[in-house]
Amino acid sequence: MSTQATAPQFALEVPPALPSAVALTSRFRTRWGADLAVHEGNPDFVLSLARGLRVIEAFDGRQQGLSIADIARATELSRAAVRRLLITLELLGYIESSGRKYHLRHRVLHLGMSYLSSSSLATVSQPVVQKITDQFDESSSVCVLEGDEILCVAGAVRRGLMSLDVATGSRLPVHCTAAGRVLLAALPEDQLPAHLERIELKALTAKTIVSREALARDIRRVREQGFSVIDEELETGIRAIAVPIVSKEGHVAASLGVGALALRCSLDDLQSRFLPTLRDQARAIGHLIS
Repeated sequence: MSTQATAPQFALEVPPALPSAVALTSRFRTRWGADLAVHEGNPDFVLSLARGLRVIEAFDGRQQGLSIADIARATELSRAAVRRLLITLELLGYIESSGRKYHLRHRVLHLGMSYLSSSSLATVSQPVVQKITDQFDESSSVCVLEGDEILCVAGAVRRGLMSLDVATGSRLPVHCTAAGRVLLAALPEDQLPAHLERIELKALTAKTIVSREALARDIRRVREQGFSVIDEELETGIRAIAVPIVSKEGHVAASLGVGALALRCSLDDLQSRFLPTLRDQARAIGHLIS
């Protein structure tokens, strides 16, 4: 089962390229459209609030700021609607403008901190992932399922340039991550086909599984063995392993995983070195959350 990667480009630990603006916009539109479809027709759904939050989310990964036209393209709202939302958010202190570009202000951090300070999962998990990263010098994270992506609620990144981006708040595709497959495996069997049908199966590397049938088989294998292993499906040169975190009530609340450099870690290493620790720490987290 053990294999060794030979990709020479990672000998110097070259950082991966950032996602393009087109890729970020496409991913955002998919999430935005899926959320609207779920809540369409609900008389209690406040569309204007949803649009304001979507404008804030549109800045994800856009360090150079966004123009009204950029936000309109990302959210598929009219420029007039975007302008009114930006004015409101600017008056409330969440956004600032500089010329034609808009940027998020520090006040947006209060939104994230409100979750972190009120979530037992995030509070309990952060010292655990930091401990795992310190122990193995590999990135580790606790993730939850959010639509067709996984959201990192606690993350610790290894020292060095080349590492898996699992900083708190980061998002990754669900179909080609160990954490994602653990969380998909926790879905009821009758819900899995519909979820898989909705997911866009993009090939991010030559090894990414893009067949729904093959993905379903692997998810069922994860369900049986209780953990997931990914071999360079998300990024070339990165392998990962994840286990479920089961709450005191007995439901899978999140996943706990490690992403390691393939040059430093074989597939056998993932199970022999990391799996026992991940299972022990996942149980410890699970006993502390509801």
